[in-house]
Amino acid sequence: MHHNRVDSTAAYEMHRRDVLRFAVGGLSSTALWTLLQRDASGNDSVSKRQHRPPQARRVIHFCLPGGYSQVDTFDFKPELVRLHGGAIPGNDKPETFFGSAGLLCQPHWKFQRRGESGLWVSDLFPHLAQVADHLTMIHSMVADSANHTPASFQQLSGFQANGFPAMGSWLSYGLGNESDDLPTFVVLPDGRSLPSGGSANWGAGFLPAQHQGVRLRSGTSPISDLFPAEAIDPATEAASRNLLAQLDRRHQVGRESNSLLSARLAAYELAARMQTSVPEATDLAQESKHTLDAYGLDDERTADMARRCLTARRLVERGVRFVQLFAGGCFGGEPRHGWDSHEDCRTDHQREADRVDRPIAALIQDLHQRGLLHETLVLFTTEFGRTPFANAPQGQMGLGRDHNPEGFTVWMAGGGTRPGFAYGATDEIGWKTVENLVTWPDFHATVLHLLGIDHTRLTYYHNGIERRLTNVHGQVIHALCQ
Repeated sequence: MHHNRVDSTAAYEMHRRDVLRFAVGGLSSTALWTLLQRDASGNDSVSKRQHRPPQARRVIHFCLPGGYSQVDTFDFKPELVRLHGGAIPGNDKPETFFGSAGLLCQPHWKFQRRGESGLWVSDLFPHLAQVADHLTMIHSMVADSANHTPASFQQLSGFQANGFPAMGSWLSYGLGNESDDLPTFVVLPDGRSLPSGGSANWGAGFLPAQHQGVRLRSGTSPISDLFPAEAIDPATEAASRNLLAQLDRRHQVGRESNSLLSARLAAYELAARMQTSVPEATDLAQESKHTLDAYGLDDERTADMARRCLTARRLVERGVRFVQLFAGGCFGGEPRHGWDSHEDCRTDHQREADRVDRPIAALIQDLHQRGLLHETLVLFTTEFGRTPFANAPQGQMGLGRDHNPEGFTVWMAGGGTRPGFAYGATDEIGWKTVENLVTWPDFHATVLHLLGIDHTRLTYYHNGIERRLTNVHGQVIHALCQ
């Protein structure tokens, strides 16, 4: 008797799984799991994790892999110009990534004060220079590693090791979703390649899997297997969904207290709606020609980033909480792409800046004109900076620069930050932070603060430890906030 009952239940479960697979077609598991979060956490838990009135509601994060040079972009040092071609001052022997340090090298681009704020921006970014009054510069960032991959992980997750949740995953866990039809955390990689470490850069780590980032690609199929391989007759699909609903109700009998099961069943319904919402959100044909041209869709160099910036704006308009865009891919290889400029900083940086400058500036202007910038926090970061001296043998000059985690520049815009403001400083040649040092835990704590979250209270119990994005460190930099 018992044996027969087990066989019957197993057969029922097998048929039910078959129906589930049929009903949702080939929808990718990542997208599906992401949609669990709204119902799994519930509105009460979301509100409890927001500890103060937020100044920002959502985030667009630009990550520039490779380490762009602060002394060629945003951190102007007249003394570096004066000392060009000379030896590094003082008795410090630089600990460089490649073990040697050449002569001091002046900026490869001219700097000017921009806008009413007078922030310094070099000619490498002529379009970002036009929105300087919206930017909040941090000139005093430091990192714990001069190695790309651990430094990148620290930038994105707060830890140098793989396996920790990305910042977007923490926000998904902490705040939940504003949309019933789209993921909370969306990633738009560089069209040339994924960054070093691949999808680990937007993984959920030890958080529930639904909080990992969902990668959207350019083109007509932004999510793999979003639609069935073959068209399904509408009547057949409707009948299958009705049958699925009946099986779901039957399966829930006696399991009403299982909130995870209820959330998972609801996710299948949300997943079906993504078949409409994702193509609509990524359909740039709905935008005017003026908007498309402003972002740079009309230029082969800027088209990839333009599409992704415009998609990011459309996603945050529709309630996506965190959108992450990568500007640069894996390090090394041919053709070159990324900001890792050891041999020829001028060529590498110019190539990358030409791709991103116009679209990112257009996004900031577009958000501002639409009244969205005040509640959308825009981040522009890299894992570390570059040295003010050449990446060359001692006593020689070169066109490249080495890795520099001891002082570099990132910026924020919108979302409650102080516009047209510069914070912190490096030394006279732009090498080491000497004023208002900012660590990645400080940076992450400030981002959470702007979103209404106390970084010490957003925790997740894992392996006997109450884990958090900022580990046991981090101070909110209130000077950056309005």
